[in-house]
Amino acid sequence: MIPAAFDYVRPQTLEEAAMALAEAGEDAKVLAGGQSLLPLLRLRLSYPSSLVDVGRLSELHGVRDEGDHVFIGAATTHYDVVHSPVVQAECPLVAMATATVADPQVRHRGTFGGSLAHADPAGDLPAVAVALDCAFVARSASGGEREIPASEFFVDYLEPALRADEILVGVKVPKLGPGWGYHYEKFHRTAQSWAIVGVAAAVRRSNGSIEEARIGLTNMGPTPVRASAVEEALRGTPITVPVPGGGNGGPDPIRDACGEAAAGTSPPADLHAQPDYRRHLARVLTHRAVLSAARA
Repeated sequence: MIPAAFDYVRPQTLEEAAMALAEAGEDAKVLAGGQSLLPLLRLRLSYPSSLVDVGRLSELHGVRDEGDHVFIGAATTHYDVVHSPVVQAECPLVAMATATVADPQVRHRGTFGGSLAHADPAGDLPAVAVALDCAFVARSASGGEREIPASEFFVDYLEPALRADEILVGVKVPKLGPGWGYHYEKFHRTAQSWAIVGVAAAVRRSNGSIEEARIGLTNMGPTPVRASAVEEALRGTPITVPVPGGGNGGPDPIRDACGEAAAGTSPPADLHAQPDYRRHLARVLTHRAVLSAARA
């Protein structure tokens, strides 16, 4: 299909971009890589009056080590995030999950901040942001900046907590430090399709047990879900290795804890899966992700 008509603006500075958004009002959209927005335009699921192209603004690109956290510019491509030595060393869960986004072509064009600001609960990165307690940095037309915790950023389906005159500048990813293991596990039909269910897991180990866990769920509700019940159930759980060929008959305290993965979720029903199947996948994939993170 052909998109509806819209105005196109390519500002030269971040301030000009924020001003263009403020002048256009609620119907304006920010364009960077366009991997999420352009399909919506072609299907006429979105009717913006104006597109503000920020893809070439240098202020929005790059990865920086800022002490207790890593700052990832909103317009940094998925490819650059995956291959950043800083992200690989300090935020391996981000690198793992970003490497599973769509396919190489999309990862070369799509942007880290664009994927998050799209606020699709079926996307891979929102669950990671929630699990790691990331902070989103937004700048307004007045020049002011504010930080939005990941727990407050995803308001509803495709609805981020950005005001009409705000642009996502970047994301602060906390460094969790030594003793943590990470894993991102997802189930999907093809490399290009959205995850039917995904699990982002970070596990801190101590003396053979799980001391702390952080679990984010993909596509288990209208927003990414923090699996708090699993996190609490895993605290103090011994890290056991299931016996190969032993089936599910033996004791497995991690599997038992991960049985709480679907608690409090509201998974969608669509052509790919019904809610009960997604709940089943959440339990199975959380178990796999936690085991992998605990052994990492």
